[in-house]
Amino acid sequence: MAKYDLLVEKVKHQIQNEIWNVGDKLPSLRKQVEISSMSLMTVLHAYQILESQGWIVSHARSGYFVAPKIQYANSEHNSSDAAIHTTENVDINNLIFDVLQASRTPNIIDFGSVYPDPKLYPRLQVNRALMAAASTMPTSSALDNLPPGNKDLRQIISKRYAAQGMNVHPDEIVITAGALEALNLSLQAVTQPGDWVVVESPTFYGSLQSLQRLNLRALSVRAHPRNGIDLDSLEKALQSHSVKACWLMTNHQNPLGCTLSNEKKGRLIELLAEYNVYLIEDDVYSELYFGSKKPLPAKAFDQQGMTMHCSSFSKTLVAGFRIGWVAAGKMALPIQKLQLMSTLSASAPIQLALAKYLSTRNYEKHLRQMRRILEQRKFTTWQILSTYLPSSVNVNYSEGGYFLWVELPKHMSSIDLYHQALKENISISPGKMFSASEKFDHCFRINSSFECLASEEKAIKKLAELIQNSINKGA
Repeated sequence: MAKYDLLVEKVKHQIQNEIWNVGDKLPSLRKQVEISSMSLMTVLHAYQILESQGWIVSHARSGYFVAPKIQYANSEHNSSDAAIHTTENVDINNLIFDVLQASRTPNIIDFGSVYPDPKLYPRLQVNRALMAAASTMPTSSALDNLPPGNKDLRQIISKRYAAQGMNVHPDEIVITAGALEALNLSLQAVTQPGDWVVVESPTFYGSLQSLQRLNLRALSVRAHPRNGIDLDSLEKALQSHSVKACWLMTNHQNPLGCTLSNEKKGRLIELLAEYNVYLIEDDVYSELYFGSKKPLPAKAFDQQGMTMHCSSFSKTLVAGFRIGWVAAGKMALPIQKLQLMSTLSASAPIQLALAKYLSTRNYEKHLRQMRRILEQRKFTTWQILSTYLPSSVNVNYSEGGYFLWVELPKHMSSIDLYHQALKENISISPGKMFSASEKFDHCFRINSSFECLASEEKAIKKLAELIQNSINKGA
């Protein structure tokens, strides 16, 4: 066994035996060199292996910590759990409406929000670009920005794909009124009412709403907070049902936060190609990665043009501008025609404003700052949750995005917790929002993008108190 393997196994053993607990800071590289009598490169290699396997996480200028997810490594889906759940009629609209409305309550601690802290947006810079675009907008702009959308903006998006080694022609890109329109148009382009569509379990609630609206049938395939969608279960679903499309989030999935490995993305594409199934890839969080490299979308592995890659600027720039796009492959023209029959086009002035703003270096500078802040806040929120929540509650941490997925004891209801928390002016997103089944009723999602001031810590302490009271009643 190589020296670095010996150190890897030693640290694993220490974590398993709770010498190092979740959240503990490990010895620094230099300290570990001193302890182990190994070289700096050997120690670094061992730590990198441990990080790649999910045992530890690194934080810039802070060091290495025991990863949150390892504490819950035994919470894999039991073999008795249903891997596939079929739903003829999806209806969670009332709950979603109530949760979203609650976020508008004055002075609420909004852990239930789907958007990042609006203070993180470069609002002044974008507004300047909007005013400049409005003042110089040509009279032909309404026609120039009809589907597929503003040419300059599509060119900029195409170049951003190229920076990741992907060849996406500007004519393949359709600008839409937000990512949700891109996703809905993609779904309409490849399905008919009554068709089966695969979604993750749990999944982004917008996918369930879209399936309901279009009279489509949901085929939910289980996903794990660390590994993402179960591809073996997906293959069984493709074998047993005539599936027309898969609506999946491959990077920083909402609500779990997981990101598929490149190997898994490649296998996913191969599997869907084998069964001639379209992939509708919801990829709105990929810019919010932690570390040095943006994760590739599954589309990067698609050679058949069967992937419609959908994203937007709503999570990184300004939510209210509602500008998204789909890199639609061979479905670009059908999607343009569908858009003309529905919303006609995305806002011309805002397309022009974003093209102007994105042509500068301001966007990359903003993204670097935003990612750094989100990483700090997510880790801090997780630490506070881990400090106050009962030991029977699991908090799943992931590298990227700004969501934390919390698992209560299975006898508890996050809907009950949601209503109790609202009375304390605290909003969370109960697990029932993210599934057509009852399977995640004991879970909820936390938005970690807001600064953890005294009010936020007090709210987490109150949540912990409410949870502990419910556990005591159920004992």
